[in-house]
Amino acid sequence: MKMLLSSSVCAMLLLLLGFLNRPAESRTLHMDGCSANVHLHELHRYFSEIKSDAVSLIKKHRHTHTHEGQTCCFVRLLLRFYVERVFSNYESSQPSQQRCSSALANAFVSIRREMHKCHCHCGEETQRTIDSVLASFDKLQIQQAAQKAVGELGTVLDWLEGLGSKS
Repeated sequence: MKMLLSSSVCAMLLLLLGFLNRPAESRTLHMDGCSANVHLHELHRYFSEIKSDAVSLIKKHRHTHTHEGQTCCFVRLLLRFYVERVFSNYESSQPSQQRCSSALANAFVSIRREMHKCHCHCGEETQRTIDSVLASFDKLQIQQAAQKAVGELGTVLDWLEGLGSKS
């Protein structure tokens, strides 16, 4: 069952995104010597606006079990997947949901930009894992694949939260 919030609530969520620089609301994610500030609470709120009942696309690849020293690489590749493939193809019939998905995409772009400062080494196994996610995504029609990947955001956000420590 989809949760629908009014446009004013979503607008308020977008406004909150502007206040995300407050330390009490952010977490620093630590990944193999790399770190990035992420505002997971707001990401979860945006996700709750657009989540759908989706069959697992990401979960089956067990991203929570990345190899030692590969977390930074995996997060960078996963962010790239969401920014370039998922959010760019996600469509909603609800304008408020579309604004929230745009806010999520912008947040992911910001995290990705911050992580570009890091020098993450990508191992063969990590690349194979992401390639497998991409192959699963490409087997579906693009809109269906984007819907499924958006449905996985809860899992992704929970996993990212596990990497973080309150700043």
